[in-house]
Amino acid sequence: MVKTLLPFSLLTVTALPLLAADHEIVQKDRCFSKPEISIKVGDQIVFRNDDEVTHNVYSTTDGMGFDLKRQAPGASSTVPFSKEGTAEVQCSIHPKMKLIVHVTK
Repeated sequence: MVKTLLPFSLLTVTALPLLAADHEIVQKDRCFSKPEISIKVGDQIVFRNDDEVTHNVYSTTDGMGFDLKRQAPGASSTVPFSKEGTAEVQCSIHPKMKLIVHVTK
């Protein structure tokens, strides 16, 4: 029975790095919680608005673009990153808000 479980255990352990991860970026005081973040291809960022104002988080980076539109206070939105590269994320309402997302293999 031990011989049967060992290959399954090894398969489970080796598959773990393939799972995507969620990373949270909070919007508070008209700022992102981090100016920069490094994630892996397939990971997602959850943008959570903990501010008292509406935000509009977006990126126009080629091949990595998205637009969350108006995000009310208390709202969360998830953005997957499926391509390697560097994306610049901003808020169209608050131009000083900037986040650099490094996506690696």
